[in-house]
Amino acid sequence: MNLSVLVHSLRCSLLRIESRLLQISGLDTQLAPALAVNGPSLLPRIDQDPQQEEEQSSEQTPGLLDSILWMAAPKKRRTIEVNRTRRRDERKLIKVKKNIEPCPECGHLKQNHILCGFCYAKVCKETTLIRQQIKEMEGGPLRAPTVETVVLYEGETPSEQHGGKRIVERPRKRPAWFSG
Repeated sequence: MNLSVLVHSLRCSLLRIESRLLQISGLDTQLAPALAVNGPSLLPRIDQDPQQEEEQSSEQTPGLLDSILWMAAPKKRRTIEVNRTRRRDERKLIKVKKNIEPCPECGHLKQNHILCGFCYAKVCKETTLIRQQIKEMEGGPLRAPTVETVVLYEGETPSEQHGGKRIVERPRKRPAWFSG
């Protein structure tokens, strides 16, 4: 059986049910729909002879169910117990982390093999200050030399390795977490 034939037969049966319900209730068969949805244009139609279409259109007037696109709906309501059981499943609960240890640098708690967030914020702040100092030295973003940059802190002197490199001097003691 073709899909379009099945859709057409369902449509005709719904129209018959609608007209019988209206006859039983004693209402007028020409009710205007309260909500008009353009559904029949989405459904496939069977190619019929023009004579049959004219006969059907004169016999059956478009009904209320013609303008509704029917969708699936649950047969029964889910109980509160079922809903809560589904929501509180063990796989959805937050797992207890057992790999937490104090950071050796600052003492804040962190996960193993993961950078401490507090130390990372300090490194970001120091790096931002170094970048600002480099920007002031160069005078613009496109004037950067094509050499490596070395950061020296208070009390440090340039060595032979630093020859030909750009040197940025910071007026403070080198932090323990900022390697040289």
